[in-house]
Amino acid sequence: MIRRILLTVLAGAAVLLVPWTVYLAQTLPDRYDTGQWRAAWVGFDVALLLCFAAGAWLGTRRRRAAVPLLSATAAMLCCDAWFDVMLGWTSAERWTSVALAVFVEIPVAVVLAFTARRLLSDALPRRSVTLRDIAMREDPRYQRVTRELPGDTQTVARRTGLERAEVTECLNTLRDNGFVRCDRKGNWIAIPQDLREPRPEDYDGADRERIAAFLDAKYADEVALLSWAAAHRDEFGPWSTAQRTSARLTEEEFRELDAEYRELITRYCRRRRRQVEGEKELSVRFYAFPQPLGRVSQ
Repeated sequence: MIRRILLTVLAGAAVLLVPWTVYLAQTLPDRYDTGQWRAAWVGFDVALLLCFAAGAWLGTRRRRAAVPLLSATAAMLCCDAWFDVMLGWTSAERWTSVALAVFVEIPVAVVLAFTARRLLSDALPRRSVTLRDIAMREDPRYQRVTRELPGDTQTVARRTGLERAEVTECLNTLRDNGFVRCDRKGNWIAIPQDLREPRPEDYDGADRERIAAFLDAKYADEVALLSWAAAHRDEFGPWSTAQRTSARLTEEEFRELDAEYRELITRYCRRRRRQVEGEKELSVRFYAFPQPLGRVSQ
């Protein structure tokens, strides 16, 4: 409903602006003296400066709020270029205004717009687990290789104790499935993915049984991991946290919660490409499901 109203307003505004623009073109004078000229331009530049500063701060933290701010900054740069050129066309500095618009303001605006678009679509690759993924998970070599990334083939082979040919085979298979990539320096880097559970009903025969067995083993492993974490909770110091609650949500609200969680995880997974001193690999889990009937949360 809201989307329909918004689209109606936008379409109506576009239609109404046509006669208004024609009217202005016929009635506005070519020259006009006005007050507060300096305050108008200085204020505009101050606003542009604040947009750049806020955009840089939000962008370095990969906040989604950077998307509308970068888009607004790009629009302001285009407006700045337009009015600089138009209002200075009869002055001696018109070619300076044109040069600034063509070589500085417009290119920067384009870069900001594309950056906003990239941040908007900067989500983890999302797909369902396949039988090939399951085969890799069952082969301990792949787990050993991915734990030693980033690194070149020789370094990973030395760390894992595997033959270089084995490491190369594993890395190529992982690359073909979107789990790793090789940079220009020859270092292999893990690529986080948003892997969804496969549905057994999408498979037949032995494949369905294999998918079902994979899911059973996966949740058994999750329960064992949670049990281990609970038993060792006093050993983690500041490196652990837990939160549990219940909420009454509609299905739409639940999808919104799920999307916000994935956005948060994406931001932190993409925060850094290289290892830094003091970091640890953390297990992060998010589960949400309907409460069993008749059960009261503790």
